[in-house]
Amino acid sequence: MLHNDKRFSNVTILGHSEGSLIGMVAPERTTANAFISVAGSGYSMYDTLKRQLSTQPKAVYNECIRIMDQLKKGTRVSDVSKDYYSLFRPSVQPYLISEFKYDPAVEIKKLSIPVLIIQGNTDLQVTLNDANMLKTSNSDAVLNIIDGMNHVLKDAPIDREKNLETYDNPNLPLSSLFKEKLINFMNDELRK
Repeated sequence: MLHNDKRFSNVTILGHSEGSLIGMVAPERTTANAFISVAGSGYSMYDTLKRQLSTQPKAVYNECIRIMDQLKKGTRVSDVSKDYYSLFRPSVQPYLISEFKYDPAVEIKKLSIPVLIIQGNTDLQVTLNDANMLKTSNSDAVLNIIDGMNHVLKDAPIDREKNLETYDNPNLPLSSLFKEKLINFMNDELRK
């Protein structure tokens, strides 16, 4: 639709966090002029959840892995305790089954359009390792590390509590460096 609308000369897909993977896959189904990954994981959702859950008590971790292993096989899990509903409630299981099929490092490698990877170095959810994995997988991509930017794209310290306080503060602006890098990339792509 956007390509047929004369108001637009280019279409760039931007995906943030989990949306980054969706944005990587979208050009397989439609035409895009460029792709921007913002705080996107470089590892599969299965591996990312496994890493994030590794800090939990052993019993919690083992139960989550049991559920995840079934979902990875494409099988819904009916015996999920209410304690784990935030991650594995029945309504989210089809999404996880679908998501577990993709590896961002594989998907970004398929892109032959310009790619920008933006990652903040105070992000508590997605790490610099993720951004580096994406860059390694698509050597033509441009990687921008934003000093002091967290997962919600705001300037934030690495201190966990102070960082998390920015999540619920709508009065804080987006990182000015984030906006600058985004605009510069878009302008460069429009000039081509």
